[in-house]
Amino acid sequence: MNVSMRWPRTLASRLSLIFLIGLILAQALSFGAQYYERYESAKNTMLGNLETDVSTSIAILDRLPAEERKGWLQQLERRNYRYLLDEGSPGVPMSDTPIAVTSIKDAIGKDYPMTVTDIPGEQKHFQVHLKLADGSPVTIDVRPSMVPLSPWLPFVLLGQLALMIICTWLAVRIAIRPLSRLAQAVETLDPNAHPVHLDEKGPTEVAHAAMAFNSMQARIAAYLKERMQLLAAISHDLQTPITRMKLRAEFMDDSSEKDKLWNDLGEMEHLVREGVAYARSIHGSTEESRRTDLDSFLDSLVFDYQDMGKDVRLGGKSAAVIDTRPHALRRVLVNLTDNALKFAGAAELWVEAKNGSLSVKVMDRGPGIAKEELAHVMEPFYRVENSRNRSTGGTGLGLAIAQQLALAIGGSLTLSNREGGGLCVELKLPL
Repeated sequence: MNVSMRWPRTLASRLSLIFLIGLILAQALSFGAQYYERYESAKNTMLGNLETDVSTSIAILDRLPAEERKGWLQQLERRNYRYLLDEGSPGVPMSDTPIAVTSIKDAIGKDYPMTVTDIPGEQKHFQVHLKLADGSPVTIDVRPSMVPLSPWLPFVLLGQLALMIICTWLAVRIAIRPLSRLAQAVETLDPNAHPVHLDEKGPTEVAHAAMAFNSMQARIAAYLKERMQLLAAISHDLQTPITRMKLRAEFMDDSSEKDKLWNDLGEMEHLVREGVAYARSIHGSTEESRRTDLDSFLDSLVFDYQDMGKDVRLGGKSAAVIDTRPHALRRVLVNLTDNALKFAGAAELWVEAKNGSLSVKVMDRGPGIAKEELAHVMEPFYRVENSRNRSTGGTGLGLAIAQQLALAIGGSLTLSNREGGGLCVELKLPL
């Protein structure tokens, strides 16, 4: 199975991978260079010692009586070579000449003619054969080996690797933290709430990004406030000419044209009021928060509807006292309940506390909303039904106002169709 390498998705993992691989390669290169230098130094030292040691050992054996030579072999033995008082093992002529052979020849080759053979086996080695002055054979059995590593070296390498991992993690954390704060600030950016300024301290690039974000946040808030003030001003100013027109219509003779004009003026007045309400909902966060018993609050709201003869019921209990803006909360629930009554003639409210938050559902058994339009019905002036009949079409601002006020009190609205028909609008509030 062909498994292709995938580049990590997160910036932190990418930076960590790049830093770690780079540091490991640099460390490996440094270790390789040091090891090679140590190997060359140790080899040169060993060869120099080899020449001196071999020449001295052969001279000692040559001057000792034949019966005493065997007693000196153990003293003359070294880690990589030893001396034998015989012809040695059968071998094959050496094809390549190791540098150790050259050193031995330089040390004793002029005084003692010698031959060199390769000895096959599990550990390949070679032997140098020569004869002393009295004709006795002597064999130098050489077993080349790598320069031994210090036993503490692996622990040092592991410590260096751990240090590189810690430094990589720290560097990536320092580099990513400002970006994470910026991403979180962008995700929670809410022009309706009080702006949360990013800390403009730190490295130049981080401080510049924080200042740019704070400036952008201030401009968005200013643009939004300017447009809402313009909408509120236009809607407010339109009420005066509409009122004059309604007064003039009162003095007209009764006719179908008067009734049509009166209905049109009524629709215009309702639309203007909804426009003013929407503009004011943008600034719902300016209302002062108060401790509110949610169950009592909902009981009062439902009783008001029932006193007016409306079919509104309440179910569930939360037993929660929350900090909220009661007028904004009431406006949200009134808009949702009125919407349910308009399309279904009855509304059911259900409250419960779950998963660290409060849920208030306003449900009805009306026609519901097509699934593809659920994401658009909270947009200003968007109406599912294109009819201009005020009793059904509406202005398209009711849910938009509820959405803005829900955001202003720290909540959120979610729309869904109920099983068996009808609509469920859920208001989630923080505990």
